Formats: sequence, structure tokens, C-alpha cells
Amino acid sequence: MLELKNISLTIDENKILNNLNMRFDEGKRYVILGNNGTGKSTIANLMMGVKKYHPQEGKILLNGKDITDLGVYERAKLGITIAFQNSVRFEGITTFDYLTLGGKVKASLEDAKKALELAGLNSDYLKRRVDSSLSGGERKRIELASILMLEMKYVILDEPDSGIDMMSLETISNIINILNKRGTTTITITHREEIAQNSDYAYLICAGRVFNEGAPEKMASYYKELCDRCDHPNDLLKIAESR
Repeated sequence: MLELKNISLTIDENKILNNLNMRFDEGKRYVILGNNGTGKSTIANLMMGVKKYHPQEGKILLNGKDITDLGVYERAKLGITIAFQNSVRFEGITTFDYLTLGGKVKASLEDAKKALELAGLNSDYLKRRVDSSLSGGERKRIELASILMLEMKYVILDEPDSGIDMMSLETISNIINILNKRGTTTITITHREEIAQNSDYAYLICAGRVFNEGAPEKMASYYKELCDRCDHPNDLLKIAESR
């Protein structure tokens, strides 16, 4: 179980997260849903241990062990990984090099081809360079393929549909389901109710706090009805008054 307990985070004198509490059990599909600017990607970076996102208050626990002070590398060794919203560019390496980077367990050519295919790309991309010659959507798909090449306990997908066309929503859902069948816990960050519904449990985020949580269908409907037309996405008091 991965747990965020009473997390508060201030960056550049701006309070981003405020007494945040979340729990992610092993082998389940979770979604963190909310408008832009409500703290979703901050939560993703915090769970991964990105240096800038160290909380001033609260703890991050993995199976009861405090990992709050551990960095990205240490958390990766414990089985936590992330597909960032903005995919990383690498100069000078091929897609195959990237997919098999770091001695990944599934490092064969056939496994790399299969991972690319599941992410919506053909095997020709194995020879392509992972650099600025690729579109944002192509880089995102390659990163999703890279996630499939890993065997991790927790996978955080930060806006996996960012830079990808609408037709790829089915591809993203398939990848989430494949990871789930392996026993991996998936935590998907999104503002799309279609993606939110492909989960076991949903958190609705507002102003850096859990505003509501529960069944994905209910949270997606709540988000569509209230959050999509909200004029004050980071003011909990006004939102409560408008209900």
C-alpha cells in the first residue's frame, strides 16, 4: 500500500497541497481527477520523489515504511515509476535503446516490438532517435511502451493522453488494464472523465485537497456536472456554496 498522510506542500510561497490524504492499495486501478491547476501533477511528482516536491508536512508511506525523504532513484528501486506529462527527449539513442535502458527485465527485440505495438506504434520506430524529430504524441507513446517494458509495483501516469489524439483513449485504457493484470497498481492523473471511468477508485482533487472520492462513475459524473463549468476551481468555500 502506498499512502499519503496529511501532506502539505508550499512552493515559492504558494500552498499547492493542503492536508492531503490518499491511499493506493496493491493491484488496483486508481484515478486522480481534477481541473488544471488543482494540484494533480504536483501529487504525481511528490509520489515519485522529485526533489522540488518534498512536503513540509505529512508523510509518504510504502507498506508502512516512511519513504518521504527518499529520492527518485530510491523509490524506483522500491517499485515506483512514472510516465511524466511532458515526455523526456534523449539525443543520440534509438527507441530500442530507450526501451531497454537500465537492463530492463523484458529486453528482447520481440518484447520491444510488442510494447510499441500496444502503444500504437509499429516496429519501424525501434530505429528512430528519441529526440526532437518525434512529435509529442510519438514521444508519449514511446514512454508508455517503456512503462510496459518494466515490472513495477506502482505506475503513475501523469496525463497519459497529453499530446495524443482522441482515438488513443482506447490504447491508454488497454495499457492500464495490461498493467493491472500483472498486479501493478496504476495511478492515472487526468481531467478526462472517459479515462477516469477505467479505474477501481477515483479521487476528485480541488485546491490541493481531496474534495470527493469513491466510485469512478460517480466521481466522473460529479466532475462533469460541477467542475467542468466551475469559475473558481481553487476555492473550496465557493464551490461548497454553489452545490
